[in-house]
Amino acid sequence: MRKLEAVIFDTDGVLTQTAAVHFTAWKDVFDPFLATHAASDSAAPFTDADYRLHVDGIGRYDGVDAFLRSRGIELPRGGPDDSPGDSTVCAVGNRKNAAFEAAVERYGVLPYLTTKRFISALQDVGIACGVISASKNCMKVLEAAGMADLFEVRVDGLDQAEMGFPGKPAPDVFLEAASRLGVDPVNTAIVEDAISGVEAGRAGGFGLVVGFDRTRNPEPLARFADLVVPDAADLEVVEADGGYGIQRAVPARARLLDLPEALVDHDLQRQLTKKNIPVFLDYDGTLTPIVDRPEDAVIPPATLAALESLAEVTVVGIISGRDLADVMDMVGTEMIWFSGSHGFDVRSPDGSRQEFEEGAEALPALDAADKTLATALSGIEGAWVERKRFAIAVHHRATPEHLIGDIESEVAAAADEHEALRMTGGKKIFELRPAIDWDKGKAVQWLMDAAGLDPDETLPVFIGDDVTDEDGFTQVRNTGVGIVAGTEDRITAAHDRLDNPEAVRVWLEDLTERLAER
Repeated sequence: MRKLEAVIFDTDGVLTQTAAVHFTAWKDVFDPFLATHAASDSAAPFTDADYRLHVDGIGRYDGVDAFLRSRGIELPRGGPDDSPGDSTVCAVGNRKNAAFEAAVERYGVLPYLTTKRFISALQDVGIACGVISASKNCMKVLEAAGMADLFEVRVDGLDQAEMGFPGKPAPDVFLEAASRLGVDPVNTAIVEDAISGVEAGRAGGFGLVVGFDRTRNPEPLARFADLVVPDAADLEVVEADGGYGIQRAVPARARLLDLPEALVDHDLQRQLTKKNIPVFLDYDGTLTPIVDRPEDAVIPPATLAALESLAEVTVVGIISGRDLADVMDMVGTEMIWFSGSHGFDVRSPDGSRQEFEEGAEALPALDAADKTLATALSGIEGAWVERKRFAIAVHHRATPEHLIGDIESEVAAAADEHEALRMTGGKKIFELRPAIDWDKGKAVQWLMDAAGLDPDETLPVFIGDDVTDEDGFTQVRNTGVGIVAGTEDRITAAHDRLDNPEAVRVWLEDLTERLAER
């Protein structure tokens, strides 16, 4: 752990949700260009890999030149005053700038609120913060995102044009920012999302190089970065060597309301254009609203139709705390995977079924605890003990607030009495489960293996609403996508959010369309 004096942040993709907008603008320019100026493999559409390797974090004109050369195309450089077009590198670059401004006008500039909170945490302990960008529009973007006043220094494309230093992967932009902050690079961290950016940080001798993996493709960043994480929510400020430093936070800790909205998150849309996309979902609160009586939580017909349509193009599974038979009855389809009792009891679309032996070993303890709790809670208003095959759920939705502590104490006592059981909780519920290393996250991995999905070619999506779903979010944190359904103010390890089960349905329908178009 290194004591830090300063942290220098890149802009697009680190502070603001504009990297995906840049990608969209580049693609809008390069695809038509290639269609008329290239042939065979060289005319293949511009991809996310092209963006990361050739243009991300690099000055606009240098990026045009680098990408076109990668396709065997050379254009004269031209000048910055060239009209947008195809005749010179600068003309193509100016065309991209117009496309980017149009995209910003259409989508706006959204900040990463997780990064904003992280900057506040750094400044609270006296660590200085600077910002860099290859763009001449840096200040405009920061102002639009409400982040212009967060930094002591800014070095951007205007400074590069005035001072003449080379762009990334040369380290000059970071070294200039460190110089203006009055700090030694060895005591400074940089935070980047571009391959050229982390390479520049390594070349500049900075003490800590952090890469934000916004596309679930960490290997290129890891060649140069000390630490590769999905987001600032994966970082925390800790005491180090008489001062403060940065380390990875496991699990990630984001405020739910800080997360991007999944229906309009362009980073997420980029991720969903590649790999297999299996979708695993919780049931109550995710596919149906939370209701007073669990037996009334029947899936809406439109949501069932969305699930079945999605199951025609990819693997779909429901992972629920309900018993397997119960959740299957509530959903009413055989086209998807079902994992009941938090994953202890599984049924595949072909009708085969598997119970996990370790969970069965806890059944005698569950039987005994069920009898104990039925007696102990019989006199508490609103307490309801629900025996499931591999769990005991104690509901307190109808219990007065001042009596909930009494229920919790009784459930905890039952857990202490049986080594084979452990106590967990959720929305208006306490639960006893087998005390083994198994949860919804493990169930996600098991279902992926059972479905024969290659982890190197798969981007799993897990959608849930409750604290009992956090294990699933943690499981997919580095290799997939976690989406939390809800609007409550709490900490989560999910990447994105949706407001409610109706928004989940809309997102499923949108994903089905995307996958069907491939």
